Amino acid sequence: MAAWKQSVKQMSQTSLASVQRAINRPSDQQEWQIGAIRNTQPHDEEQTRDNLLKTYFTLNRFYCVETICAPCGVVIAWTKFAAAESQTNILNWLTDVYPTIESWPSFICIDKACLVMKTAVTNKSWDIWKQTSHFIVDTYHYTNHKATDSMCREWCNPAPIDGSQPNLVGECIDENGNVQQFCEFNTEACEHLNAWLGGFESILK
Repeated sequence: MAAWKQSVKQMSQTSLASVQRAINRPSDQQEWQIGAIRNTQPHDEEQTRDNLLKTYFTLNRFYCVETICAPCGVVIAWTKFAAAESQTNILNWLTDVYPTIESWPSFICIDKACLVMKTAVTNKSWDIWKQTSHFIVDTYHYTNHKATDSMCREWCNPAPIDGSQPNLVGECIDENGNVQQFCEFNTEACEHLNAWLGGFESILK
């Protein structure tokens, strides 16, 4: 009953919070507005029970639209995640899009690749994934991941300079005759799509 009364108070036309539906950016929260109860998963973090939907008194929104893009930016597949961009949801969707081992991509680039890989190791699916694929973090998010996360640094580095991944890092000779390394693929293809469409969570093949 208390949850219902709180819901009615938040959605009431007489509530200052109802003005939020009339402004251009409804996600903004002003100091004078009553805080709405939102159960969303913090980006790039583990899903917790606090992220789960607590009531069904009002219309709910999908947490995100997830996309798979080729390095050139072509969208291969997309889906909607109702409550969280959890590692399990990502792995299940990948197996839906790529149903056979032969179809699995060599590299799967996603901002939370290290968390996805840890989940795959835990549920034993990594025993199969490792035969064909590498989970790597895109270059933008990799710089924000903890330097102490040895698993992320060793297994999910999008541009290792030790020569271990020649398919990711190439070499060329500059005008001065020096060897320069460069990224072979655009790991930000989905982030660029995200910026263009606005607000879409993405993963990259």
